[in-house]
Amino acid sequence: MTAIPVDRSPESTLAFLREGYRFIGDRCDRYGSEIFQTRLLLQRTICLRGRPAAVLFYDNDRFVRQGAMPMRGQRTLTGVTGVQGLDDAAHRQRKAMFMSIMTPSAIRQLGQLFDDEWRAQIPVWERSGPVVLYDEIARMLTRAVCAWAGVPLAGSDVARRTTQLHAMIEAPAAIGPRHWRGLLARRRAERWAADLVERVRAGALSTPDGSALRVIAEHRSDQGHLLPRRIAAVELLNIVRPTVAVDRFVVFAALALHDHPHWRDRVRGDEPATEHFVQEVRRYYPFFPVAAARVRRSFDWQGHHFPRGRRVLLDLYGTNHHPELWPGPEQFRPDRFAGWRGDPFGLVPQGGGNHFTGHRCAGEWITIELMKRAVTNLTTTMSYQVPPQDLALSLRRMPALPPSGFLIDAVRRTG
Repeated sequence: MTAIPVDRSPESTLAFLREGYRFIGDRCDRYGSEIFQTRLLLQRTICLRGRPAAVLFYDNDRFVRQGAMPMRGQRTLTGVTGVQGLDDAAHRQRKAMFMSIMTPSAIRQLGQLFDDEWRAQIPVWERSGPVVLYDEIARMLTRAVCAWAGVPLAGSDVARRTTQLHAMIEAPAAIGPRHWRGLLARRRAERWAADLVERVRAGALSTPDGSALRVIAEHRSDQGHLLPRRIAAVELLNIVRPTVAVDRFVVFAALALHDHPHWRDRVRGDEPATEHFVQEVRRYYPFFPVAAARVRRSFDWQGHHFPRGRRVLLDLYGTNHHPELWPGPEQFRPDRFAGWRGDPFGLVPQGGGNHFTGHRCAGEWITIELMKRAVTNLTTTMSYQVPPQDLALSLRRMPALPPSGFLIDAVRRTG
């Protein structure tokens, strides 16, 4: 049996928060190993990266998710008792509810709503000065996903709900006020979502068949019970919040077009090139840093011992930048996806494995659809200028975002 390398620091939580996306990768490089052990939040934690690690990590016979994500993440980002923390039959049944919403036609409908929001906003941008793309896209996605999910949203309420959703996304890796804002936003958003669920159940709010709000409000367990109102609220937010989080990927796509302008002409009107570009944006830019699980029962893997109950982190960013998987990983090369066969354990910005039976993000196809629509709008529907600004992307900040939020100016409709 080979001992797992142990990080020298007796407690690495502050180092993880300080170093961000490179925390695991830097230590793997330092120890010459794709696995090491450290202590995070006072718990022994095994850290992994790479494709074999991803195959292992998404083996449901060896790992569970219950109790894996720290409570600070559950209380802000995912919600307590959400689908991300379930296992076995409970997870399969809840995940099936989510996947029933993610039909190809429904995803296209959401994409069209986003398109409509974008095109309606262009005249506003034409009349204004510089606009922050991140803020604009966030509000557009909030309006689009709420309309798609059957969630009533007054125009005067868009900014408030968007701010709450952003606060939840920003909070898990934050300390101090940014984390506190996330806690408060989660409580307020859950009350809002729970009220919507109760109104649907009471017949006071009509929503379309197949809409997320309707499906979640009417979902029943194997025992025939409706979801408790708070859990239903958590799961409704697990549709709305991740969709709004795609605003970061849209900003990354705009940043990639700015840094690699020759790709503007390559993707214009070319569906395969747009697909390759979007996938490379998802691979290259930082989104989720890690995924967490716990060892179901003790086992050995590649000569290393995994004791029952031990927390394990898979380095998503490091796997997406692993040189054995992605030659020249620090180069932005969309052409690498020409002929790519969709390896579910190699490209893992939103998790790996199977969407239906595992813990891969149910909304990944939504992300790709919305990003493709965004790239088309950025290259075909309008022209714009990028004024001088701070576009540096720090891997120490989780979640990452250019400080300026990506300013655009001199917007003109072109298509």
